Amino acid sequence: MEREFPIIETRRLILREVIIEDAKDMFKYLSDKDVVKPMGLVPCQTVEDVWDEIRWYKSIYEEGTGIRWGITLKNSGKVIGSCGFLNMLTKHYRAEVGYELSKDYWGKGIASEALEAVVKYGYRHFQLERIEALIEPANLPSQKLVEKQGFRREGLLRHYEFTCGKFDDLYMYSIIKEDLTHI
Repeated sequence: MEREFPIIETRRLILREVIIEDAKDMFKYLSDKDVVKPMGLVPCQTVEDVWDEIRWYKSIYEEGTGIRWGITLKNSGKVIGSCGFLNMLTKHYRAEVGYELSKDYWGKGIASEALEAVVKYGYRHFQLERIEALIEPANLPSQKLVEKQGFRREGLLRHYEFTCGKFDDLYMYSIIKEDLTHI
């Protein structure tokens, strides 16, 4: 991983490192059951619960197994979601991408803009060949989002994760470098 945390700028967004001071803003969406359910998380009950998420972002970056950017609007600097890589296997040139966004910003193209920038970053700076997205079958908006970005559904992974006391089926989506002509 790079020494200094990279910043990604898009037309409307700045994707940056999340810090403890962002916990209050992040609590707004990480305490929302509609936002965290597809992530397999229980909604945060306190701002202190968000600190665990921020510590996880820091740990995957330091270990080289991932990177998670806070999504901010250029005009506010407030963290309204996150997007990034986890389960990065540099030996195999692949990573999983994940994201979430405050409900206040759904349907405005923000997740799409952030995801596109992160995918391009992964190909350019981490030399990834394959990027995967694991999505619950009921999460149609997320499926549409990745399909719009060029991801292809590869199949259903039955009982792939155990979260919140139950086994979850997940669709495996992927995009490989040659699928993109505009990176």
